Amino acid sequence: MQLREDIRNIAIIAHVDHGKTTLVDQLLKYSGTFRENEQVDDRMMDSGDIERERGITILAKNTAVKYKDKTINILDTPGHADFGGEVERIMKMVDGVVLVVDSYEGTMPQTRFVLKKALEQKLTPIVVVNKIDRPNARPAEVIDEVLDLFIELGADDEQLEFPVVYASALNGTSGLEAEDQQQSMDPVFETVIEHIPAPLDNSDEPLQFQITLLDYNDYVGRIGVGRVVRGKIHVGQQVVVMKQDGTNKAFRVTKLFGFIGLKRTEIQEASSGEIVAVAGMEDINIGETIAPQSNPEALPWLHIDEPTLQMTFVVNNSPFAGREGKYITSRKIEERLMKQLETDVSLRVDSTESPDAWIVSGRGELHLSILIENMRREGFELQLSKPQVIIKEIDGQKCEPMERVQIDLPEEYTGAIMESLGERKGEMLDMVNHGNGQVRLEFKVPSRGLLGYTTEFMTQTHGYGILNHTFEAYEPVIKGNVGGRREGVLVALENGKSTMYGTMQLEDRGVIFIEPGTEVYAGMIVGEHSRENDLTVNITKEKHLTNTRSANKDQTSSIKKPRKMSLEEALEYLDEDEYCEVTPESIRLRKKILNKSEREKAARHKN
Repeated sequence: MQLREDIRNIAIIAHVDHGKTTLVDQLLKYSGTFRENEQVDDRMMDSGDIERERGITILAKNTAVKYKDKTINILDTPGHADFGGEVERIMKMVDGVVLVVDSYEGTMPQTRFVLKKALEQKLTPIVVVNKIDRPNARPAEVIDEVLDLFIELGADDEQLEFPVVYASALNGTSGLEAEDQQQSMDPVFETVIEHIPAPLDNSDEPLQFQITLLDYNDYVGRIGVGRVVRGKIHVGQQVVVMKQDGTNKAFRVTKLFGFIGLKRTEIQEASSGEIVAVAGMEDINIGETIAPQSNPEALPWLHIDEPTLQMTFVVNNSPFAGREGKYITSRKIEERLMKQLETDVSLRVDSTESPDAWIVSGRGELHLSILIENMRREGFELQLSKPQVIIKEIDGQKCEPMERVQIDLPEEYTGAIMESLGERKGEMLDMVNHGNGQVRLEFKVPSRGLLGYTTEFMTQTHGYGILNHTFEAYEPVIKGNVGGRREGVLVALENGKSTMYGTMQLEDRGVIFIEPGTEVYAGMIVGEHSRENDLTVNITKEKHLTNTRSANKDQTSSIKKPRKMSLEEALEYLDEDEYCEVTPESIRLRKKILNKSEREKAARHKN
């Protein structure tokens, strides 16, 4: 059995913000991949605007570094469970994983999620304890936590013998002992080469190449990125793509690209174990196998977790429709959603009875809100309904998605949080007191109980709590109402501009969402009512001017700062009878029925 000793294929996995993208940056710099005078950004693997702004990885990316005489292909994966579809595919391309864990935070919900995927694929793990320079680092305890997690997830004996490297990716140091840090990434590289298995060399067998990532380029069209599982592939070769429906389509390989650093380089041939990109076929999708015409043999199809959350995308029909966006028609929106399906395997788009509405299903609120944010930046206008969890029938029983929730917070807020999650049908699994006034709580909560919970959580913990959750499993539906918004809203009575006077009259009724001088329409939501019912208000009311002046009348009025909502907060806030209107410039909340008397009639009819 021959091995390709010159190659190692690894994925870097971690919980959000534990430093995996920064670690990849350092590996690229230390391997001498860049010229001395080359300008290199931080977090260079996060190439999307939203990825840079939020400091998260959304799309899996691949790069390769040369270390001594070896090529190490590195795949940077997302840490959020919402992008689980990306993580699962990557595991098929590699022989081992580097698990990055924060030296203070230890194992987190998404650490568990990504590690579970890696162990299921029988991959060889290496653990990097990162941020070892933190003043409150606790490396020994963190290693124990990691070991417990491995055992809990059913790792085999070989996987339990994982090597550990200690590092500070930000400072570019690493070492095999926590105290012994050297100013280089050699310990990480050496550990990878020693412990990660080299790929099998079966270049003389018929070709098998599976598409795991898709890219697009204006010059060559669609590009499929994947690993040569066996055989060789070369430019000009006649091959077939084995589709999911069982049909085969012939095409000629027009271009092949290898990776080095952040660049793609054109190559003529690639053989087993290499990760390359193939161009030449428009109709190519994730999970499909490329094989020779004489010997077409498909690889097992990629299993991708099903969506757990859905919402309705509707053409914008508000009184302000078409004012701020370029693309507002149903044809444009449908085209855009279909284009998204080509590269996003975890997304589903279903048409409805109305030609102006689509049900879009994804892996979570973040997954869907990133799509909406991208569409908004591209100039689209649309309306969105309240997110709903997807109920499935399993063995004749209705089941709903459950999430594992991990909360880190100061001790004094534990009572309030336990009570509020109890009301949302949460079940407490664990409670650990770290002894420094910080407590870690673990719960299992139905996904619908977490919709709209973030704002309440932030208020209850005064912004000091950290909430992480990840999809656990489908379980029988819990009876009764779970979660949802308790307060009613303040709804504008008529079209016009909100006034200072109108706003001040409403301040004791609740929290206002808009600044004075904002244009509003009848049926638009302008604030939150302090009670449970909705209230129609006149926020455009002008002050009647009189010709009498009094000494204290003309004092300057001051009003409270309005509550501004991000896109995620607005989507979480929605109720059944409301839409979120999204345009390139604004995020507005509105009632589905704008007319006050029609709205009251519908409410009476419902009751």
